[in-house]
Amino acid sequence: MGHALILAADQVSGALGKPVQDHLLQARQMQTLSFVFHIPLVCFGIAFPAVMLFVEGLWLRTGDPLYKALARRWSKVVVVLFSIGVVSGTILSFEMGLLWPNFMATFGQVFGLAFGIEGFAFFTEAIFLALYVFGWDRFSPRTHLLLGVPVVIAGFLGSLMVISVNGWMNHPQGFDIVAGKVTNVDPWHALFNAHLWHELVHMYLAGYVVVGFVVAAIYARAWLRGRRDRYIRAAIVVPLTVACLAAPVQIVIGDWAGRTVAKDQPLKLAAFEGLQHTQRGATLHVGGIYEHGHVVGAIAIPKGLSLLAYHHRDAVVRGLDAVPPSQRPPVGVVRLAFQTMILIGTALAALGLGYLVVWWRRRRIPASAWFYRAVIAAAPLSLVALLAGWTTTEVGRQPWVVYGVMRTSQAVTSANGLLAAYALLAVVYLALAAAIWWLLRRIAREPIEAEVAGEIAVAA
Repeated sequence: MGHALILAADQVSGALGKPVQDHLLQARQMQTLSFVFHIPLVCFGIAFPAVMLFVEGLWLRTGDPLYKALARRWSKVVVVLFSIGVVSGTILSFEMGLLWPNFMATFGQVFGLAFGIEGFAFFTEAIFLALYVFGWDRFSPRTHLLLGVPVVIAGFLGSLMVISVNGWMNHPQGFDIVAGKVTNVDPWHALFNAHLWHELVHMYLAGYVVVGFVVAAIYARAWLRGRRDRYIRAAIVVPLTVACLAAPVQIVIGDWAGRTVAKDQPLKLAAFEGLQHTQRGATLHVGGIYEHGHVVGAIAIPKGLSLLAYHHRDAVVRGLDAVPPSQRPPVGVVRLAFQTMILIGTALAALGLGYLVVWWRRRRIPASAWFYRAVIAAAPLSLVALLAGWTTTEVGRQPWVVYGVMRTSQAVTSANGLLAAYALLAVVYLALAAAIWWLLRRIAREPIEAEVAGEIAVAA
């Protein structure tokens, strides 16, 4: 069945025109640049509004104006990041059609419903975010809090649809290919595919880990500089607790994701490990470098890979030699990204557990300056782990854009001028990054004491 689908997709792609293969690397680089810029913004879109609403809920429960001032300031940050995310998300949408026209033309009817729902969710989020931000002191406190709920739900729904498409690309279903044409399309079956669930939970936890550590790190710097007031404490405790709760759970979800990959994409698992030959009771290698078909300088754990992947020490693990070299992913890149994700994820989980133990035993945040230095380091490391995880997922699927059905080389554009477009894209993202920096710096320089005092005066 798999070979029949490949041949049928070849026929469809051929009918649309043969791409120039020299464009493949350039198109991949452009798509990578867009992903690197956009995915951190997605994390803030799905996690930060929920954290912000939690803080506003603390204000409603306690009446403490400090929480309202903090939520109000964070709502400004949400607007800035959402606005920039609109631009980068729009660029990504155009890239899907411009860089990969054969992919969109062939399978657009399969996942088009997901993109339609994502667009609806985006407009809903934008409308309610505007009402929320400009509704401070214009609505009752409870009404204002409720206005933020659709922002969280719409952010979840929109990213759910995008993740469902990615899950479908890793586990295509909901269609048939007959006589070189996609037929019998069932978009709901395609949308709720077998890889959606672990990718969804994995990404959402990653979003809370990234947002929690990045936001906490900003205020941890102020803590190390001697600011120990209630505002700084609250601004550290809330996001840090969120991140430290999510980070250890991410390890469990990672195990779930890994076992799903072992079942449905065994070659991707082989690339994770650098496993050259199919083995029973395969060894797990921690660390090391993949060179010339072998992993060197690693810590070897006998039968560890079989145990982790299949929960059985003597399970057979498929190696890279099961397919020709042309059907294998670039092992060096995939393995490095996977090891980086695992190493950083384990370190963040350990930091999170340490924080939770101190909080549970002493009912306070850690006092050591080294802990806050670790929190500051965790911010960029969490972003590296996020990008390494997506690299593992996307590059590990290669050479397929739709796993086992259509190669990435069949999907790429044949248009000229990609180098010029790449340069222009880099300039756009540099300008957007500068805009984020300038706007967030302006928000940070606003004295919070004046906001808190103003909220106290209003409350009085």
